[in-house]
This record gives sequence, C-alpha cells and structure tokens, in this order.
Amino acid sequence: MTDLQTSLFIIGGAFLVGVISYNKWQEYKAKKSVERAFSGSHDDVLMTPGKAPAKENGEAPARHEPKLFEPELDTDDMSALPHDDLEQSAEQQAIEPQLGSPVAGSPVAGNPVAASASAPAARKDLPVDELIDCAIPLALEAPVRGDKALPALQTLRHVGNKPIHFIGEDANGEWEPVAHGGIYTTLLAGVQLANRTNPLNEIEYSELVTRLRQIADDLGAEPDLPDMSEVMHTARGLHQFVIEHDAQLGVNIQSNGAPWAISTLLAALTRQGFDARPEGRMVMSDGEGGLLFSLSTNASAVAETTSRLTLLLDVPRVAPDRDGYGAMVACARSLAARLGGVLVDDSNQPLADVQLAEIAGQVDAFYREMDAAEIPAGSTRALRLFS
Repeated sequence: MTDLQTSLFIIGGAFLVGVISYNKWQEYKAKKSVERAFSGSHDDVLMTPGKAPAKENGEAPARHEPKLFEPELDTDDMSALPHDDLEQSAEQQAIEPQLGSPVAGSPVAGNPVAASASAPAARKDLPVDELIDCAIPLALEAPVRGDKALPALQTLRHVGNKPIHFIGEDANGEWEPVAHGGIYTTLLAGVQLANRTNPLNEIEYSELVTRLRQIADDLGAEPDLPDMSEVMHTARGLHQFVIEHDAQLGVNIQSNGAPWAISTLLAALTRQGFDARPEGRMVMSDGEGGLLFSLSTNASAVAETTSRLTLLLDVPRVAPDRDGYGAMVACARSLAARLGGVLVDDSNQPLADVQLAEIAGQVDAFYREMDAAEIPAGSTRALRLFS
C-alpha cells in the first residue's frame, strides 16, 4: 500500500467519524431541548383547557388564517383545502333542509313515522331518534316480553355501516330500549339515515326490509314500512347537512431550530395530559370521557425527529361549552413557548392574535347553525352523525 493510499484511508476514516459524531450531537441536542422544555414548573395551560389564550406582545402582519376544512382530505396533510367562509350563500340556505321543522324535504317530513302522532316523543336518551333515524313501527298481535324479543332483535344490528336500534312501548305508554323483563305492546325499529361516509342507500334499505319482515314473522308483528323513495330523499338531505357541517380546524407548531426528538416529545406530552391512541395520534380528553382535540407529529412510524406538530379540533363533535377551540389554541401556545416553536397556518405563515380571534368568531357562528338545525355540536345526535 502506497503512502497516498494510506493517507486517503486516514482522511476518509476521519471524515466518517466526524459525520457520525455530528449526527449524534444533533440527536442529543434535540432530546435535551424537549427535556428542558418540560422540566420546569410552568403554569400549565394544557391541564386547564377552559382558560383563554394569553395575548402576544405584538401582532404579525396579516397572514393566511387557519380554516375549517373537509376531513375527507388527509388530516395529517395540513395543505388540505380550507373553507373560505362558514356562512352559507342565500342559495344554499334556500335548499338546505331545516332539520328542526317538518317541512317538505326535511328529515322529519320525509319520515312518516317521526311526523305522526303515534311516534314516541323526542327524547335524547332513546336510541331511536326521530330526526336522524328512519323509524319503522312493528304492530304486535299481542304484547311480547323483552326476553322473547331480544334474541330476534339482536340478529339485526347494522345494514351496511348504519346502526339499527329498537325501542318498545310498555303498558303505560312509555318508550324504552327493549330489555329483559320488559313487556311491550308496540316495537319501533330505527335505522340511522346518514353518517360521515354516506346516506342510507337502496341496497341497505332493501336488506333492512327483508330482515325486518323475518323478525316480524318470528314475533307475530306487522311492520309499517315507509316508502323507499321518501326514505332515500330524507337520507340524502341529512347527508347533505353532514357534508356542509363536517369541519375540522388545525393549528400547527413549527420548530424554530433543530427538530424535536419524538421519543422524548411523546413521553413529555403524555405527562401533560395527552393520551396515546393505537393509530399513533395523541388526544386531549375533556375530563368526562370525550375528546377536545388531537395532536399529530406529522412523522412516520420509524422517524426519530419531527419539526412540526399539528393540533386538530373535530368541530361538530365538541360541545361549545367545552371551548375546544380556545383549549386547542392555549395548548398550542404553551407548546410553542416550551419547545421554541411558532404557531403557523397551512402555508407556514405565523399566526397572530387577530387571525385566531377571527376564526374563533367563525366557530361560534358554526355552532349557532348546528343549534338552529337541532343538532348541537357535541350532542348525541352530532356524535352519531359525525362518526
């Protein structure tokens, strides 16, 4: 081996050692930055989601704002197409079904059972809801015990991806979920008319009718089946409402320096109240079994670092009194301060207080629209529809 070859080997080895040492140093810095961010005793905004976000010292020039966008798009990709405005046009308002009133084309009007006097009164604790279900009465030849009816009813729980529930009317005229020990003079089946994916379709309704007739024969009952065309019209109208109000809000935190070590970051977030889900998301609970918002690291399962975090609010599934938007913004500010990051929109432009306040006003208007349709955000109806 010549002196030149020996020198090249030595130089190459030194370069390789230098690259490895630099990468290890970068990983060490990223890990320590996260550890330092969460090591001190802070006034923890994450654990007090109802607290209003603190004002910044100054306001950045007007930038792109975070917008409500359709969740059918990849929610981990923050370039999803935003809505320009939460307010509907006059034309949309004219054709949108007014779900709270039995007018032509509305779910109530399209559901003959729900509109009739014999239908059970609207009660939020019943699994059959006259506003979002197609209710089908089963007239019994004689009263039936719940113990006898349940084995037959439990064979029909879904058609497609639409859930089916049954309630019964007892001797006192009260409606309740069919249960062991009960005696019922009338049964009522309810199939959900729509969800985020699609409306009830003709194939699903035909399957429901076929299987429901078999159950009725077993129980000595006669189903009063609504016209398929009316049911389909109602289902499509309800699904249109879901499409128009199926919105999510995202706020991003961008690193100002080195990327954050994911392993250390996830451990710190767990200590701050986030729960890890099997699909890789981190979620913040509302303290009563529901969710306020979620967090994504925007990294693959094998990635070791990330330079961007995304907090996401599923608007129709969070009740206004939970202040999900305020809690999410407060959490984002706290994380940005601790991690040395900055709040940015989908175009990577910094977000100022004025823009966050404007989007908060849009969220309030959104909630009022859902209230007017008798499907309040975060209610049982909303949770079923936006599932």
